[in-house]
Amino acid sequence: MTNDVTHTADKTPAETPETTTGRRIYRPLTDIVETADEVTLTLEMPGVAAEDVDITLEKRVLTIRGKVHTTQPEKLQLAYAEYGEGDFERAFTMSDDFDPDKIGAQVSNGVLTLTLPRAAEAQPKKITVTAS
Repeated sequence: MTNDVTHTADKTPAETPETTTGRRIYRPLTDIVETADEVTLTLEMPGVAAEDVDITLEKRVLTIRGKVHTTQPEKLQLAYAEYGEGDFERAFTMSDDFDPDKIGAQVSNGVLTLTLPRAAEAQPKKITVTAS
């Protein structure tokens, strides 16, 4: 983990606060890849469609929420379940190095990818040395 992006405290579903819907809220597993130009976050959010993702950036806190629509077969009663359904939420505290107007997000096969480009003034600058 770098100094540019820090994550909130780990929480399991049992430790999360109760919601108005009574559903569990999961903390999606996240990979963070950093280059000189950008930081990419990859979050696992199975069952979340692009229109059900809500991403906000307020006061340097990037909050990602995903809503899952319950899928239960009609006229069948669940006898046993190993897969728990619930919504997703994760928050990251951002440095001032990113350009908020250029943040990109894409969902594909249950994986949300966020691209956070660094601001031009935060880019490393190469100084050319000349001989005299």
